[in-house]
Amino acid sequence: MSRESSVVPTPPAPQEDPDSLVLLNTGDGKGKSTAAFGVVVRALAQEWPVCVVQFLKSDGWKTGEEVICRRLGVTWVKGGDGFTWDSPDLHKSHARARATWALAADALSSGTYRLVVLDEITLPLAFRWLEVGEVVEAIRKRSSGVNVVATGRRAPQALIDIADTVTEMVKIRHPLDRGIYARAGIDF
Repeated sequence: MSRESSVVPTPPAPQEDPDSLVLLNTGDGKGKSTAAFGVVVRALAQEWPVCVVQFLKSDGWKTGEEVICRRLGVTWVKGGDGFTWDSPDLHKSHARARATWALAADALSSGTYRLVVLDEITLPLAFRWLEVGEVVEAIRKRSSGVNVVATGRRAPQALIDIADTVTEMVKIRHPLDRGIYARAGIDF
């Protein structure tokens, strides 16, 4: 295994100096939402108002991130009804995704937040419950100074194209491959 050079190249001068950025965490590997919550912690340390909108998690899910972030003043919206492959009514799941998107679009345009996390937004996009063009346009036209982190597998090209940072999480191994389910304190 070769070692990377310790010389850090000088970055090019920015073509523009945007007042906010769009980050996208995608891929089949674990850690997309976890990385987004790391950004949430950094934003909170800068005293930014933060909103997390989760498109998959339902009110039945109680995660460590939510508990701590709510205590720290994060606006937390859970609009899903769990894992869609277990949903007894996909029409209801579709309606919930649309309602959640309305809240997310408002968070992007209101100017209330400096950071908006769109957690697992790619799933309702993949199911065509949300229009890719509508989501991309709302992110493009977001209020000045609103940074965005979007997460989820199989991000559409249009979302990739508007992101300033795109990170693909690659799965090499996952405990579920051996029948080990998510663990409190590690996964939620």
